[in-house]
Amino acid sequence: MDRLRQESLTALGVISGTSMDGIDVSIVTSDGLDAVSFGAGASYPYRDGTRAALQALIAQAERALTEPLHELEAEVTADHLAAIRRFIAEHEIDPAGIDLVGLHGQTVYHRPQQRFTRQLIDGPAIAAALGIATVDRFRHADVAAGGEGAPFAPLYHRALAQGMEQPVMVLNLGGVGNVTWIEGEEVIAFDTGPASALLDDFVLRRLGRPYDADGALAASGRIHEDLVAAFMDNPFFDRPAPKSLDRNEFHRRAQIVEPLSDADGAATLAAFTVESLVAALRHVPRAPRRWLVGGGGRLNRHLMQRLSSRLGVPVEPVEAAGWDGDALEAQLFAYLAIRSVKGLPLSLPGTTGVPWPLTGGRLNRA
Repeated sequence: MDRLRQESLTALGVISGTSMDGIDVSIVTSDGLDAVSFGAGASYPYRDGTRAALQALIAQAERALTEPLHELEAEVTADHLAAIRRFIAEHEIDPAGIDLVGLHGQTVYHRPQQRFTRQLIDGPAIAAALGIATVDRFRHADVAAGGEGAPFAPLYHRALAQGMEQPVMVLNLGGVGNVTWIEGEEVIAFDTGPASALLDDFVLRRLGRPYDADGALAASGRIHEDLVAAFMDNPFFDRPAPKSLDRNEFHRRAQIVEPLSDADGAATLAAFTVESLVAALRHVPRAPRRWLVGGGGRLNRHLMQRLSSRLGVPVEPVEAAGWDGDALEAQLFAYLAIRSVKGLPLSLPGTTGVPWPLTGGRLNRA
C-alpha cells in the first residue's frame, strides 16, 4: 500500500521566513484535519555566503522575475538539506518513520497582483537525496487562481485553537505580520503590514545588529507621531481582507526615519508596527478576547507591552497556549504537506481570497 494513503502521516516541515535568519525544521503527526501532535523543533543558520547572496537578491528583487537563479537555488537547497539531516540526527529520528517533508523554501519575490510568487527550493533534489517524498510550491496554485498566496497558517491555527475561548487572534510577528481570526469554524486571515522587517533592517544598517534585542533601543527613543501617521497613510491598511504584502513593500517609505537618531528611528518604526496591527481590527467581525503571538517579534518585550496597552486585552506568546513559537511555522508546512497529499484545501476564500477552497503543493516522490 502507498504509505501516503495512511490515515495519519508523519511529516517534517521546513521553512526559512522573510527575515532569512535561519532554516526552521519541526515534526508533526496528523490526519490533516483536527488530530495534530507535534514534536521537537530547531533552527539552523544559512551559511554566510548563502545569506549574503539572498540579501543581495532581495535588494534587487525584480531579478527574481526573469533570472533562473539556478546557482542560488542550489545553495539554498543544500543548506535546507543540511538542516534536515542535522535535525534528524540531533533528535535521533528514524528516517524510515518520516512519510513526507514539506518544503516552503525561501521567498524571494511575491506579487499576487501579477499572479506571481517565487520560493527558492529544489523539492525533487531533496526527495532524491533523502529517499523521502517532498511537497513544495505550496503557494503557486493559490496565486494562479487569483488568491493572495498568503497567509497559509490559518487552517493549522484553527486546528490548534479548538477548545479555546474565542474569538482569538493568532499573530505571527515575522518580517511581515499576519493574523488569523478564529471563531468556531469561521476563519479570517491576512497580512497586517511590515512587522520585524523594517526595524531589523534599520538596526542592521545603523548598528550592525540583526535585530533590536528585547526592544531596548526602541524603548529608549522618542516616537515621532507625524512619521507614524505618514506610514499609516497607505491604502494597504484599508484594503479589505484577505490581503498579502511583500517584505519590501514599505522599503522606500522607510527612508523617512533616516534623519532620526538610532533610538528615535527604532521607536518610530516599532510604533508603526503596533499601529499596523491595531488597524487589523478594521477587518474582523468583532475584537478578539485574546491575542497569541508567534514569530521572533514575540520576544520583543517593548513591542508586546505596547501592543497589549493599545488593544486593552491580553497579548501573550503562543507558549501560553502550549504551542512552540519557534517551531510553529515549520509545523505548519508539515501539516500542509499532509493536507496536500490528501487533496484537502490549503487556503480558503476567507484566508487568501481564492474563489473556492483550494488545495495545492507539488508532490515529489523519492
